[in-house]
Amino acid sequence: MLFQTPTQFAVLALLLFAGWLLGLASSSGGKKWKQRFRDEEAAHKAYRAEVAADIKTRDERLREIEVERDRLAKDRGTATTAAATTTAAATASSGGGGFFGWGRDNLSRIRGIDADLEQALGARGIKTYRAIENLTEADERALEDDLRLRPGTIDGERWREQAAMLREGHDDDHRSRWG
Repeated sequence: MLFQTPTQFAVLALLLFAGWLLGLASSSGGKKWKQRFRDEEAAHKAYRAEVAADIKTRDERLREIEVERDRLAKDRGTATTAAATTTAAATASSGGGGFFGWGRDNLSRIRGIDADLEQALGARGIKTYRAIENLTEADERALEDDLRLRPGTIDGERWREQAAMLREGHDDDHRSRWG
């Protein structure tokens, strides 16, 4: 054991008491920390008030914009509805398949057609699976010559059969056969 005699315990107690007195003498009494806390609290309160004012201003502006939007929608009313109906009817009557009614299919899904070849086909007016399905043998030969493909490529890779499967929505069958 470190301390064994009463004198050693007395010295220890005296040192502890001296340390406690030194700590009290060097302490600021907490006044400066209390002041810092009050300053920080006031800054935070000012910031909250500023944010609340910004939110209030934003909400008022949002209400004004919504009122203006509703007024404009009311003014357009039937004109907008008539235009939307006409556009929808035109899209439906044009048979515009493909993604988002753009009138084209993703021909690169057919094995043997890459992105460059798909662009070349599109430039020649072949943009849908149905267009590939409707190619005749003479059309195939002319297309192979025009695109500088090896003779018999279109028939050999069965583009027409793949296009028919994809057009009919047999994606899983197409993937399993030509994946």
